[in-house]
Amino acid sequence: MQRFDFVTLKLFVAIADEGRLTAAAEREHLAVAAVSKRVSDLEALVGTDLLYRRPRGVELTPAGRAFLHHARRILEDVARMQAELSEYGEGVRGHVRIHSNTSAIIAFLPQDLSAFALTYPQIKIDLQERTSSEAITAVRDGVADIGIFASHVAADELEVMPYRRDQLVLVTPQDHPLAVHRQLHLHQAAEYDFVGLQQDTSLQSLLHEQASQAGRTLRMRIQVRSFDAICRMIHYGMGVGVLPRQTLYRDLKDLKLCMIPLADEWAKRELVVGMRHYATLPLVARHLVDHLLAPHTPEQPL
Repeated sequence: MQRFDFVTLKLFVAIADEGRLTAAAEREHLAVAAVSKRVSDLEALVGTDLLYRRPRGVELTPAGRAFLHHARRILEDVARMQAELSEYGEGVRGHVRIHSNTSAIIAFLPQDLSAFALTYPQIKIDLQERTSSEAITAVRDGVADIGIFASHVAADELEVMPYRRDQLVLVTPQDHPLAVHRQLHLHQAAEYDFVGLQQDTSLQSLLHEQASQAGRTLRMRIQVRSFDAICRMIHYGMGVGVLPRQTLYRDLKDLKLCMIPLADEWAKRELVVGMRHYATLPLVARHLVDHLLAPHTPEQPL
């Protein structure tokens, strides 16, 4: 039993998560042949089969489920040990990897990360802009330490904590027929052309889902990759769009746009901070999470 190595333990967890050797090999950056041999050697070492080989993947045997339980605990204990020992290093230094959706990057993270950098100037922050789903996957796979994403996106494998709230608003040109409303429901705008983000974003998926539940279909005339591009398209009369209110502080005046709060309950979104386990984060990452979740200056009323 002393011949177990952490690479094999981590690989077995990946196989259990993915259900296929090829997917686990991609996740752990190993050749499929190397993965297959490690599994065979592991089964020979424990003296029993750990996996059922199926035409479309693999399943855990009863022994495999027991092994998975212990493998996860061992890896978590090692991660927790590393996190605790990092506190004894010389000073608070290191780097933290964050993957965040666009809403948080535009509306909240600039001021939060700036304040953090003043307190911990020796901590390097690696921030990547991703969709909510991509941020969740990055944290799950160990590519990022922390993810910031919309709470309506499933993240069952992660520990999540509330970060900020944002309000979705309909954005129109100032002379648009809908601009006279003080608030409205999404389905009231469904007769107009929309400018939106590309299909793989959580915001776009949310809008299509909610429109469908109301018995309507959004006519997406143009789909672009950024909030700025949406605003410019709306400015030139290409349609209306839905964006987080806190991201519009500049474009409303410069591009002569109007925003109308959506009255739908789902339009009050919550952003969350997600991680695999807070207790196993390195000390520097825990400092950043604590900073992000600390009480802050209240936002403007929604």
